[in-house]
Amino acid sequence: MKVFSILVLLVAGLRPTVNAQYINQHIEPKVQNLLSQMTLEEKVGQMTQVDFSVISVQDGQNAENPIDSAKLESAIVQHHVGSILNAPTTPNNRAQPIEKWRTITQAIRDASAQTRLKIPVIYGIDAIHGGTYIQNAVLFPQAISMAATFNPELSFQEGEITARTVKASGLDWNFSPVMDIGRQPLWPRLWETYGEDVYLASAMGKAFIRGHQGDDFSAADKAPNCLKHYVGYSYPLNGKDRTPAWIGERALREYFLPGFQAGVLAGAPTVMVNSAEVDGIPGHANYHYLTEILRGEMGFTGFTVSDWEDINRLYTRDKIAATPRDAVKIAVMAGVDMSMVPLDFTFYDLLLDLAKSGEVPMSRIDEAVARILKVKLQTGLFERDQPTLPAEAGLANEASNAINRQAAEEAIVLAKNQSLLPLSKQASVLVTGPAANLLSVMNGGWSITWQGNIEEWYPQDKLTLLRAIQQKTSGKVTYVGGQRFGDEINIEQAVTEARQHDVVVLALGEKTYTETIGNIDSLELDPVQLQLARAIFATGKPVILVTFGGRPRIITEIAERAQAVLLGFLPGMEGGAAMADIVFGDVNPSGKLPLSYPRATNDITPYDHKPMEAFEANQYKPLYPFGHGLSYTRFETSGLKLNKHTINLGESVHVSVNVKNAGQMTGKEVVLVYLNDKVGSVTRPVKQLKAFKKIELEPGQQQTLNFTLTAEDMSFIGVDMQRIIEAGDFKVMVGDETAHFSVIKP
Repeated sequence: MKVFSILVLLVAGLRPTVNAQYINQHIEPKVQNLLSQMTLEEKVGQMTQVDFSVISVQDGQNAENPIDSAKLESAIVQHHVGSILNAPTTPNNRAQPIEKWRTITQAIRDASAQTRLKIPVIYGIDAIHGGTYIQNAVLFPQAISMAATFNPELSFQEGEITARTVKASGLDWNFSPVMDIGRQPLWPRLWETYGEDVYLASAMGKAFIRGHQGDDFSAADKAPNCLKHYVGYSYPLNGKDRTPAWIGERALREYFLPGFQAGVLAGAPTVMVNSAEVDGIPGHANYHYLTEILRGEMGFTGFTVSDWEDINRLYTRDKIAATPRDAVKIAVMAGVDMSMVPLDFTFYDLLLDLAKSGEVPMSRIDEAVARILKVKLQTGLFERDQPTLPAEAGLANEASNAINRQAAEEAIVLAKNQSLLPLSKQASVLVTGPAANLLSVMNGGWSITWQGNIEEWYPQDKLTLLRAIQQKTSGKVTYVGGQRFGDEINIEQAVTEARQHDVVVLALGEKTYTETIGNIDSLELDPVQLQLARAIFATGKPVILVTFGGRPRIITEIAERAQAVLLGFLPGMEGGAAMADIVFGDVNPSGKLPLSYPRATNDITPYDHKPMEAFEANQYKPLYPFGHGLSYTRFETSGLKLNKHTINLGESVHVSVNVKNAGQMTGKEVVLVYLNDKVGSVTRPVKQLKAFKKIELEPGQQQTLNFTLTAEDMSFIGVDMQRIIEAGDFKVMVGDETAHFSVIKP
């Protein structure tokens, strides 16, 4: 039994240090100088963020110049708005040419320059997997697929390219990444997360932020990030978007806060608030989360922004405010600095009244405005009267497409292979299924449009799975399927064609969606997809199952009968080409699952489960476990060693292990280092990922990898809600090997 512990200041003690001295010496004096000159109306305006439709002409989506000059003057000169967001609306938020974006944002900068204090607007956009709303920009794999690469360098490069696209478009601020972790597979925004593991999500998110922001996000090709959605939004009890989560304080601190802490320490200067509620308290009313934890404990010094209309929803939906006015007061006093109103100036009017009456003190107004001004100054908006980068810097090019292609290749997971893959390029192939000939199913929501579901707006030079297979093989390729997801497929025809081919590529999955539109009642596939699959299997032909979609839909029956299974999730614009490369062996698959793939719709257990979830009948038995992913070669681990087998509280352990490519093909392998705290005063998971590295080895090549397990890696949230390390025994697991060490009181 453990009797000793040591408090470790991991959440409560760490503070962001990015440019702290520069901010204190150069930024803060400018902030205070501006504040001293501002009227109350100008201050309240800075806290107001409106949608582009507020300044748009009718049908601004299609207008060459979509800005209504009178509306723009009302927003910036009369209401002093601090921020604008979104793509031109009506009827869809559609991607725009980069030159049109530059025209839009230039008009807004010019209008701001005519105001009394010339405080610039900060323009926010959801560039969540590249240039979402910018035509001819790179669209990377979505976050869940980037996590499957287990390659932070690719996430870093994605950040670099995305920031360059944002800035070349004249935009300022990216509402990305999502740092809540994805442990509820029904949730329709699961694919916006980096999966179920705390360490992996933190590592991938940090890398993206560092690539996106660099050391100075005022640089011409860098831009500030916004962490989403603080906090616990990703874990609704019923799996549906914007519904309650029930998360105890310990689970919150153990699983959900660390990603945001990582983002804050990486320098992200803004945070978007949870649209739902946790334990009965809406995110926009949660003083404990927004002020006591985010600022008091994590040391966050930037500004918080509401999500879409969520302050008013404290009145209309959540019923914790008796009036819209009360809703504004509750949210601002809880710690929300900027309101995504978004369609009018009601927040401005109500907060102005609250400030004049003294119900929201001027000290709170000044606090929020100072935070907003500081970020604007850090972003270099006061010095920038036009984009520094040329327009072409934001568009896809050969180099960025190559990085995107690599990301897609490394994101795809080979889950099963009964000696069928790689496939001969002379094989005759039937391609069928609703996901076979669409780009949208590989990109998901926030792609070209909000829902990502308008196929004809996707670039036609990119390859669907069908078109990629057709280009790869000299054998006969036949397609049986619909033009859109959900179209009826002629099963009888598919069966007839299957009998005339060597192999069937069966492409299943789900249509695109995001947010509440993606709510479902079950992870089961549509019945028609099961009917198609069963009919194909009845032919006796070998089947390669390929899946695309943002959630792990239940495929157990099909996967058990298929000879090969490839899990695509949302691999982006290069997904079709990457999948074909893997099918035919031009690329050796290296993706690993960033979540546990459930065997049944009600059997949801993460890999880092507690001992009772692995005891007797409650066994961890997913279809495919976290970290699973096959290769066309074979890797072996050996020689796991620790530099010490006994350490003092607070010390580190150094780990080394040999990895060998024992197969016949060059390949990439992800080496995962797990840790188990054998006995704890709070029940400990059976294992937790604490380090990983992706390497490439030629046949016969061996490499020794070194890792360090720190005091932080050995810590957990104790009985008193403090992060502690306890003396006792630990187990290290790498591949099939284990090693042990003990922590003692010095």
